[in-house]
Amino acid sequence: MHKQPLESELLEMLTKVSRKIRTAFNQQVTSHGLTYPRARALFRLAKKQNMNQSELAYELELEPATLVRLLDRMEEHGLIERRVDPADRRVKLIALTPHGEEQAALVRAIADRVRDQIFEGTDIKELQVALALFERIAANISDLEDIDVFA
Repeated sequence: MHKQPLESELLEMLTKVSRKIRTAFNQQVTSHGLTYPRARALFRLAKKQNMNQSELAYELELEPATLVRLLDRMEEHGLIERRVDPADRRVKLIALTPHGEEQAALVRAIADRVRDQIFEGTDIKELQVALALFERIAANISDLEDIDVFA
């Protein structure tokens, strides 16, 4: 059997699975009154408090203007507060409020439950092989991004 049809099928499956994971997670967080972007931001901020807006935009792969609107809503809902960076007064650091920390813990619990369901019936060896494959694919994509096609 040729490799190319399998590669195409794998890429199609990756796209489909990625979309299904996002949909499942989104359904779970929206049932708790959160939006998908807000849940992702809470998740990231729980991992690293006091990120500046540029760092968070990069982490979430959002345009700065989109992130500002998201943060405005999160601040209105009492989930975050923006603080001046003592090292640079022009920079705002984003911190979770106590309510934001509670909501981040809820997001973490939802993510844990969804992940457990997604990987039901898999064993550690399968996960290790899949992870190694995805790491190789990611490295190949990075190499591809570094190629100047117009050179």
